[in-house]
Amino acid sequence: MAAESDLYKPVKTFLEKLGYEVKGEVRGCDVVAVRDGQALVVELKQRFTLELLLQGVDRLALTDLVYLAVPEPSSRGRGASPWDKRVAKLCRRIGLGLMTVSPRGRVEVVADPEPYRPRKNKRKATRLLSEHARRSGDPNLGGVTRTKIVTAYRQEALRLAEALAASGPQRPRDLKAACDAPRAGSILRDNHYGWFERTERGVYVITEAGRNDLAKFQALR
Repeated sequence: MAAESDLYKPVKTFLEKLGYEVKGEVRGCDVVAVRDGQALVVELKQRFTLELLLQGVDRLALTDLVYLAVPEPSSRGRGASPWDKRVAKLCRRIGLGLMTVSPRGRVEVVADPEPYRPRKNKRKATRLLSEHARRSGDPNLGGVTRTKIVTAYRQEALRLAEALAASGPQRPRDLKAACDAPRAGSILRDNHYGWFERTERGVYVITEAGRNDLAKFQALR
């Protein structure tokens, strides 16, 4: 597989068949799957490396269900093989799961995470679940780099921009309900993306930059 992001769709399909709702690139995690309020995280890499292992250990602060996913090794593969019994044992000892993805997209679970009790960061775990729940659809391809991530915040800002582009100047209180944007006031006021402009007290319009970016992100909403 040419890129880490090529692993995303097979892993997503595999987890969806197990009843998970899967989304990519949620708060720094390549893959986040949620079922019955429990998060499962998968980190994607082209091969099994120390960097991947350390990444998985960091994710254990969020959930007990953390998997590392790498391509099925070929005879010319570099680095440690995920089928090496020592690799699977190492993953289990530190509470990580391991899976491989074949060139045809078949996912095989090499090891499931065994019980491990690191100290959880409840604040980060809550933010992870909140971002997953508030994000509309699945606009990001897990494993991508150097790409703008469409967060729930950005999606909310896009809804506001779309409403202003369609209907002209409006007040936050009107946009809040019409656009399903509970943070309309702060988003318009902070203007993080440069999309909005206040024309008079409590009244906002979309900027030219906002119109341009709206067209770029329209397909990702």
